[in-house]
Amino acid sequence: MFLSVFDMFKVGVGPSSSHTIGPMVAAARFLDHLRAQPFSVAGLKASLHGSLAFTGVGHATDRATILGLAGFRADDYDADRAEAELARIKAEGHVTPEGLGQLTFRPADDLEFDYGPPLPGHANGMILKGCDAQGDVITQVTYYSIGGGFVLTQEELAEGRDTDDGPPVPFPFKSAAEMMDMAAEAGLSVAEMKRKNELSRMPGADLDRGLARIWQVMNDCIDRGLAGEGELPGGLRVRRRAKAIHEALQAEHGRNLTAPHIINDWISTYAMAVNEENAAGGQVVTAPTNGAAGVVPATIRYWLDHVPGATSARVPEFLLTASAIGGLVKFNASISGAEAGCQAEVGSASAMAAAGLCAVMGGTPEQIENAAEIALEHHLGMTCDPVRGLVQVPCIERNGLGAIKAVSAASLALRGDGQHFVPLDAAIETMRQTGADMSEKYKETALGGLAVNVPNC
Repeated sequence: MFLSVFDMFKVGVGPSSSHTIGPMVAAARFLDHLRAQPFSVAGLKASLHGSLAFTGVGHATDRATILGLAGFRADDYDADRAEAELARIKAEGHVTPEGLGQLTFRPADDLEFDYGPPLPGHANGMILKGCDAQGDVITQVTYYSIGGGFVLTQEELAEGRDTDDGPPVPFPFKSAAEMMDMAAEAGLSVAEMKRKNELSRMPGADLDRGLARIWQVMNDCIDRGLAGEGELPGGLRVRRRAKAIHEALQAEHGRNLTAPHIINDWISTYAMAVNEENAAGGQVVTAPTNGAAGVVPATIRYWLDHVPGATSARVPEFLLTASAIGGLVKFNASISGAEAGCQAEVGSASAMAAAGLCAVMGGTPEQIENAAEIALEHHLGMTCDPVRGLVQVPCIERNGLGAIKAVSAASLALRGDGQHFVPLDAAIETMRQTGADMSEKYKETALGGLAVNVPNC
């Protein structure tokens, strides 16, 4: 089993990897599908199903779909150009993706939110269609946005293509138990094994450059969030808080009477800064999703800014370790809130961050596995219940608490020798089973939990 670190950590745009990055990826794939056909289409239609419909407007899925069909990509998103193009498309009723000419697409008529039963493959489904000049559908493809910006067609999902089919890697661990066994046999750390796997697919310079960019985008996102002010979009009138809290913390810094628990406020503020940017549609890194994008960068920033001896030279080790844990969770359970609740998003992110922090603080593979297990175990059962379908309440604060749990989990694991009662593999399997048993009301549909018990205006 192999998932690249750049599959787990993708540069994208807020507020949701499943709802914004996924549909843009699907649209890009559909445009390629059209370019490969022996016939031409005159227009486009799209339908959103399941969670993509129920919380699509709050998650900007409609915008992402429109822009994706116009040829925009999440990894090089230009917000100003996107806003101008959205206005033009709505006014003129057509898109002009490269190589396909002018295609009729009137969002008000051609983009459908289907609130009926979800498509059979996954809670996040969408159907993209190409039409002739009379508006009749002549080709269509069903896509599933399965979490973290990963997208599969209906056929790929049925064939089990949600796994790597490339050449073998040196350390193909499919479970935490295999990971630790391979580490013991090879005498390598988790990050060293992960790096060798990556180097079997790409040059070292590309790996190093990519990891540097991932951290740069994460860190820049924190800085933008710490400088941002005003209300977040969407109608809930949620105020950005990261800047004010950060300024207060800076003013208090160095005072002799500051309570030790204030460090939790620093950790939370870094995470909230990221998720306020995400909620505003800014550039973030899926870690492993947008809804959980604040946990890993906040934990890294905490380590760099507050832990003696921390150095940015070891951030790649953190990211490689974290991605190894994220790959195990995705392969054996889920990182999709629509599929398994927020335990699959913030819970997975907390486990990844705990493992990464444990690694850079000198943890053994056994301690790293223990740290990830502690963090994941104490998110089990967490529902996904965004108020009005926006990635704001409770998502922003939840990332802060996920980062705090990650730090606590890593610290506890480092106090032990790696021997513990509940294996990480058992926690991952429990999360999978819990997600399967969870009512659909609590899986990103905004039909239960806080989403219905908190006034929406």
